[in-house]
Amino acid sequence: MILQTKPKWRITHPLGNGMYIMSCKEDGQFKHAILYVLSLCLRAPRRLLDAQTFYKRYGCYEDIDNIPDRLRFCRHRLGLMQKEVARMAGISCHTYMNLETGNANSFDRATADKLADIFNIPVCDLLDGYNRFLREGQAQQIKAYRESFGLGAKPFAKQMGIPIRCLQAWENGQKVVSLKSWEKYFKGRITV
Repeated sequence: MILQTKPKWRITHPLGNGMYIMSCKEDGQFKHAILYVLSLCLRAPRRLLDAQTFYKRYGCYEDIDNIPDRLRFCRHRLGLMQKEVARMAGISCHTYMNLETGNANSFDRATADKLADIFNIPVCDLLDGYNRFLREGQAQQIKAYRESFGLGAKPFAKQMGIPIRCLQAWENGQKVVSLKSWEKYFKGRITV
C-alpha cells in the first residue's frame, strides 16, 4: 500500500506588494506557483458594533431627542453606511457626516425631504427649532414678528439691537439668519 501525501508548499521568495513565489517538491520534481495575498478592510463588524452600542443607549426611536442621533439610528436600522445614505440623498458624504455628527447647523428643504423619504420618517423629525424656522420661511416670520409690534424696520432694528441692513436682508430673503443670530433674536419669540 502506497501512501500519498500532499506536497508541502513553501514560500521561497517574496516579490513585494503581497506577491510571493511558492515552491514544492513532488515526485522528485520542483513545482513553482505565485501566491498573491489580498488584504481587505472588513467594515461589517465595526458597523455592527457601532449599531449595537447605539441601540444600547436608546431603547427606541422615540427616545432620541436630537437630530444627529436620529439620523444615525435610522441609518443603522437600515444597515447602511454614511456614504450610501449620502449617495441616495444626492449630497456629499462629507455633508452627510456633518449632519450626523452635529457639525452642520442646518440643511436645506430638499435634503431634509430626501432623508425623511429614505428613512421613512416624518420630515418634522429631522427639524429642530432653527431648521423649522428656516423651512417655514424666515423672511415672512421676521416681518410678521416685527409688524406684531406695529414697528417699522428701523425702530424695530434699533429696539432689538439688529443692524438695519441685516434685518432688511433677512426680511427680503437675501441673507439666511445664522444659528447664532436666531438664538439671540428670535428663539422662543417666533414659534413655528
